Amino acid sequence: MSKFGLMPQLKNENGVFNLYVDGNPYIALAGEIHNSSASDLNYMKHKVWPHLRELHLNTVIVPVYWELIEPKQGEFDFQLVDGIIEQAREENVRLVLLWFGLWKNGKSTYVPGWAKRDYETYFRAVYLNKATSDTISPMCEKAVEADATAFRHFMAHLKKVDGDRHTVIMVQVENEIGFLGSDRDYSDHANEQFNLSIPDELGAIFGKEGTWKEAFADDAAEYFMAFHYARAVERIASAGSEEYPLPMFVNAWLEQFPWTPGSYPSGGPIAKVMPIWKATAPTICLYAPDIYVSNFAEVCEEYTRNDNPLFIPEARRDAASVANVFYAFGKYNALCFSPFGIEDFLAPSFGYGDDIDFGMLMTLNIDFSAFNPTGTGPYLARSYELLSNMLGIIQKYRGTGKMTGFLQNQEPGCILSFAKYDLKVTYKLKQEGKPVSGGLVIEVSDNEFIMAGIGFSIEFLPKQDNASQVGYVLVEEGTFVQDKWLRGRVLNGDEASYGLTVGSNPSALRVEVYQYR
Repeated sequence: MSKFGLMPQLKNENGVFNLYVDGNPYIALAGEIHNSSASDLNYMKHKVWPHLRELHLNTVIVPVYWELIEPKQGEFDFQLVDGIIEQAREENVRLVLLWFGLWKNGKSTYVPGWAKRDYETYFRAVYLNKATSDTISPMCEKAVEADATAFRHFMAHLKKVDGDRHTVIMVQVENEIGFLGSDRDYSDHANEQFNLSIPDELGAIFGKEGTWKEAFADDAAEYFMAFHYARAVERIASAGSEEYPLPMFVNAWLEQFPWTPGSYPSGGPIAKVMPIWKATAPTICLYAPDIYVSNFAEVCEEYTRNDNPLFIPEARRDAASVANVFYAFGKYNALCFSPFGIEDFLAPSFGYGDDIDFGMLMTLNIDFSAFNPTGTGPYLARSYELLSNMLGIIQKYRGTGKMTGFLQNQEPGCILSFAKYDLKVTYKLKQEGKPVSGGLVIEVSDNEFIMAGIGFSIEFLPKQDNASQVGYVLVEEGTFVQDKWLRGRVLNGDEASYGLTVGSNPSALRVEVYQYR
C-alpha cells in the first residue's frame, strides 16, 4: 500500500493545496462514522464495514478515545487503535483519525474517568451565572499537559505500527472545540487572564493593545477563548507532532442563530477567528468546517480564504446534499468530502431517527433534515463511484482555471465562463428527498468539455462572435475507468438538439463543439 519513508504531507503549490500520500496527490472520498462506533472492534466488523463497501469510499474518518487509550493514568492501551488500523487495511481504505481528547463538541465527555473525578485538579469552565460546566477549561494547564502526554504516546505508537504503511494519513486534534452555553469561561482563573493585556502576537496582528475588552470590545470574550483554546491545542498537537508529524487539523462547529458565542462553541476555529488560531497554533495545517447548515456554497467560500484548503470532515446526510461533493471538488479544489454517520447510508435496517437525539438537535438549533439519510446512500454511492474513477482527471485540472463547479440555489441556473464559450446551466426543479442540481465542468480544450453531476442541462453560447452558432461534433454518455474515458451512448440526435442533459442519477458527458455561421 505504501512506499517507505514518504510521509503524508500537505503542500501549497502555487496557491493550490495538495495532500500527498505515498508521494502522490490524494483526494479523500470519505465518510465519518458515528461517535461511538469505533469503541468496539466487533461492532465495527459487523455493523460498520459491511455497510461501507458499496459506497466506493477511499477514506474513513474514525474517532479514537483518550478514555480508552489511558484508562488508568500513565498506563496506555492501544489494542483498539491497532485493531481499527488492521481492519482498515483489510478493507483497503485510508484512515483519518479523530483524537477525542479534552474536548468533543464543546464538552469534555471523552476524558478518562480519573480526570473527570478529579475536578479540582482538572478544573471546569464556569458559565456567566457562576454555574460549573462539564467542560474542562482550556486554561487548566494540568489538563492540557495530561492530554498532550497521552497524545504524544498515541502518535509515537502510531508511528511504530503505521509509520511504514501510512494507513492513517491525517489526525484531527480534538473535535468541534469551544465553550457552549457562555461567551467565555468565567472561572476565577479565566477572569484574571481576561483582565490582562492581550498577547503581543495578537496585538501585532490586529494593531490593538490593552486588555481583551479594551482591544476587542464586543468580540473580546470569543477572541479570548479562541486564543486559549488554540494555545492548548498547539501544546497538544506539537507534542504529538514531535513523535510523528502527520498533517494535523481542527474542525469547526459553525456559527448559528442567534449568532452569539455560546450558541455555538465560543473560541472554536470558525472563520472569523482563524487569524488568532493560525498565529497561536502553527502545528495545525488546516481549519475544517463541519457543514450541516444549508448555505453550503457560502461556507466553502469562507473556508477557502486566508490560505486555507477546503477539507470537509462532516457534511449533511440528506439526499438533497449529495450534489455538494461535485461542487466542492470542482469549484473549491476540496481535499475531502465526508458525510457524517456514513455506516447508516446503505444499512438495510436504518430508519430515520434510529440514532438521532432530536432533543439535542432542538437544543442546539440544528435542522433535522441535515441528519436524515433516507434515500441518500444510492445517490452517494453512484457519485463516489463516478468520482473515484476520475480523481486523476480532477487532480490534473485543480488550480488551472479550467475546472469549476455549480450548485443549485434560489436561481434557475447560472452562467459558467470558459475561453471560447459561456455555458448556460439550467437546474432541474427541486424534488423532496432528491438531490438538488450540481456538478463540475472541465474544459479539456477550447472545444472539448467533460461534465459530471446531477440534474441539469447545459447550452453552449459563443463568447466572442455573437453571429456564430454552436454545433456539436460529438456528445457522449460515459464514465471513467481509472481516469480513462469509457464511452457509452453517442447522443448526437434529438438528445443534443434540444440541449445537453444530465438526469437525476449522477452521470457524466463528454462534449466536443464547434462554431459555424
